Amino acid sequence: MTRLIVAAGGGGDAVAASMLHAALYGDEDQAVILTYAWDRLLIDPLPGPRRPADFTGLERLTPAVWAVPAQARPIAPAGSTLPRLAAELPHTFALLDPYQGAEGLTHQLEDLVSHLEPQSIDFLDVGGDILARGDEPTLKSPLADALTLAACCQVNAPVRLLVAGPGLDGELLPEEVADMLGLVVHTFAARDVDAISSVLEWHPSEATALLAATARGVRGTCEIRDAGLPVPLTDDSPTVHEVDLDDAVSRNQLARAIMATAHLDEAEAHSREICGYSEIDYERNKALWLKEQQPTKLDPAAIWAQLDQFEAEARVRGITHTTFRRITEALNLSGLQRNDLRQLLISSRPEQYDAPLWRIQMQCLVPADA
Repeated sequence: MTRLIVAAGGGGDAVAASMLHAALYGDEDQAVILTYAWDRLLIDPLPGPRRPADFTGLERLTPAVWAVPAQARPIAPAGSTLPRLAAELPHTFALLDPYQGAEGLTHQLEDLVSHLEPQSIDFLDVGGDILARGDEPTLKSPLADALTLAACCQVNAPVRLLVAGPGLDGELLPEEVADMLGLVVHTFAARDVDAISSVLEWHPSEATALLAATARGVRGTCEIRDAGLPVPLTDDSPTVHEVDLDDAVSRNQLARAIMATAHLDEAEAHSREICGYSEIDYERNKALWLKEQQPTKLDPAAIWAQLDQFEAEARVRGITHTTFRRITEALNLSGLQRNDLRQLLISSRPEQYDAPLWRIQMQCLVPADA
């Protein structure tokens, strides 16, 4: 049997889709994961999502949909994690191309469903920001989710919307989406993470890293992103909930507004109007800033002093864990240095590695009679 899983926002949602498939369907069924090539600036220095023309070595699945096999390569300077995911995970990764707006995505999805005739279609979002209205002040990346939501609700096939790890993306608090969450379909456990454990060693997704960590039993408060958003890690964090697709569309103003868009530019314009911004504009501005940033050498001696200061300040904020992306940005290093920094920290202080997160060292207390 073939199972189709649509990764709502691309990036880490595609990794979580692999974990979901292993947990719900095991090894008997084949999975096709439909996802964006949208890895943000840590991996891809170009703002926005990549389209098929940005790759070499793609394989045509249908007239409207391309697969990204292990031998595919993004054309420089573009970057993408999809070829490596295809090499390490036992799934077919199919490329969502949003440049023809929600209408184009709907056509791609219908074409793929017609070709595969899948046993099921799961639509997965990690964190639950797909349930945002659009005016929440903490919302950071509504466009990708809204586009896939607009497409999934228009396809002529039954689609099950699943939200994993409510609140783990740091965009909406768990209580802000609680009223929309239906039955718990699954609660991830440590054994479920085995399917993606090797990927977590290098993939930069924070929300999926938190999902995996909580499945392994990590609890506390994790600081993520360049803004240092605090995310609670609780017993509810590793749960997967079914959500009524129509209810999600009714709540998501941006998804409703972009139903008939035929270009990504149109969808961006609606995002600016409804949400006050476009996440691609943020990426454009940040890309310019990063381009002007002078490259720095990874100096271990300086790193430890900076890290100790960061951890001291994090303890004051009540933070127990953080991500390697957060540390990289807090120490003013480039995304290209993230893996080197990660290896340095883990090899030197392995006791602080709560895979795949970094545990903030508790402050050493000096005895009063010392």
